Amino acid sequence: MKTYLECWTGVAEALFSQALAGEPQLVDSIPKPMAEGSFGFAATLSGDQQGRFAVVLDAKILDAPLLGEGVDQKAGWAELLREVADAAAGELLAKTGAKCRIESFEETAGESKVSRAFQLKSGDRAWTILVRDEIRTRPPASAGPAVKQGEEKRSAPNPGTAASGPVLSAGMELLLDVELEATLRFGCREMPLGEILDLGPGDVVQLDRHVSDPVDLIVGDRIVARGEVVLVNGNFGLRVTEVAAPRKRLESIRCLF
Repeated sequence: MKTYLECWTGVAEALFSQALAGEPQLVDSIPKPMAEGSFGFAATLSGDQQGRFAVVLDAKILDAPLLGEGVDQKAGWAELLREVADAAAGELLAKTGAKCRIESFEETAGESKVSRAFQLKSGDRAWTILVRDEIRTRPPASAGPAVKQGEEKRSAPNPGTAASGPVLSAGMELLLDVELEATLRFGCREMPLGEILDLGPGDVVQLDRHVSDPVDLIVGDRIVARGEVVLVNGNFGLRVTEVAAPRKRLESIRCLF
């Protein structure tokens, strides 16, 4: 079974080559002591896989404008590594069915133990990246208390009774097989027709949503949920973080949430 570390490595290899200048390659390396000034970030995961996952980077990597000229390199690395951590959780779900989420993501000064070491290579330059993996499978829930002598053991409810949940009508079960088109909406903007006709290659249309805001999941003309964009097997996906209440799902797109 694939581990979170394996999923993180695959995602990091893909995203680093796409997002960083010079398309650097992430390759395995022998662990080496970090020089003074090294920095890193740690993600705390919960769910089927849980624990702490930390990434520490060579301080010299901040001297290279890998994330673009005039950009705060440290803040850029924080954003990129958070994206990799989220995408790795999505990859783990796709590969193993294990559900987990990033509960927190914070800066860390360094790590005393190393699980795996890498070199980020770009031309004749290379930077060390160390990973500490403390992600473990969540232990199964413990069984209920043993039945004491003289106590009557309660029998489990029979399937189909009220305790097993509501029973769907035949008509509702038929509708469950109907396929609907789902759409992700990153944002929108109203523009005069004249401005639309003036658009050409290279023009940028600014949307009404910040890059960190959640995206909408739309079914028909209703927003049914919102969430975060993740990368799953090289494709975009959505990790749902908010579901509309039943009453809200009956309203129009502009009135939801």
